[in-house]
Amino acid sequence: EQALANQPALPCGSQTLSTYGFVAPLGKSDDAPLVHHAQGFSLIRARQQERILPSSVVRDAVSEKTDEIEAAEARKVYKKERDQIKDEVIQTLMPRAFIRNSFIYAAIAPAQGLIFIDASSSRKAEDLLTALREALGSLPVRPVSVKQAPTATFTQWLKDHQASNDLHLTDECELRDTAEDGGIIRIKREDLSSEEIQTHLEAGKQVTQLALAWQDKLSFVIDDKLAIKRLRFEDILQEQADQDGGDDAASQFDASFILMMLTLAEFTPQLLEALGGEEIPQGI
Repeated sequence: EQALANQPALPCGSQTLSTYGFVAPLGKSDDAPLVHHAQGFSLIRARQQERILPSSVVRDAVSEKTDEIEAAEARKVYKKERDQIKDEVIQTLMPRAFIRNSFIYAAIAPAQGLIFIDASSSRKAEDLLTALREALGSLPVRPVSVKQAPTATFTQWLKDHQASNDLHLTDECELRDTAEDGGIIRIKREDLSSEEIQTHLEAGKQVTQLALAWQDKLSFVIDDKLAIKRLRFEDILQEQADQDGGDDAASQFDASFILMMLTLAEFTPQLLEALGGEEIPQGI
């Protein structure tokens, strides 16, 4: 809490393109805590604020200014001067630019040694970890990796028509040819045990993305980089969270967060075991 308070999310100044910092995961008041704790788990939230300057607007303004100079002074404007004009245009337009806020949540499970980041890309996840590392002074984390190539495991599951460790195949996958310029086939809402898919596998295609369900508790899509996408908690868990939380909004949020984290803490080791076991780098 104290460390994050030293790196708060600040508003963009008139000449600032972007800011990044931490905000309260619950509530909007200035005194709301920056860390939400529940049953040994913690939730934090980062905010990036950006001034949006469409490149087309900048380009048109630079072109207009360049044309004015060339017409008035009867000379050619070259790259170095054009770059200077671009900088001046951006400084002029910045105070009038739209501001966009984007938020990223991260849930920390210290007992399991895991940080779950709800981000749309690995780069955005790393942005949050970098900010957290700067706030704390140190953060010895690494992406999760497994001993066996995920594509090999996914492909074998599809050949066998079944996964392992309470994981179940659902109705979506991505097949990729192993050749350098090989094709990609994306399959949705189909029976993954079909003869057509088996034919592709026999021809040497590898599964690089796969939709799975686990214990009737959650469903998700996982790719060959181990990124989990479209994670969805099934109705039975959502109903349980509603019952545990009661009518109060804050209590409902707390109940949902606890149930989510307890489920993920149970699910993650099962997933890693199914994928051949976690690979621990030497020296750690």
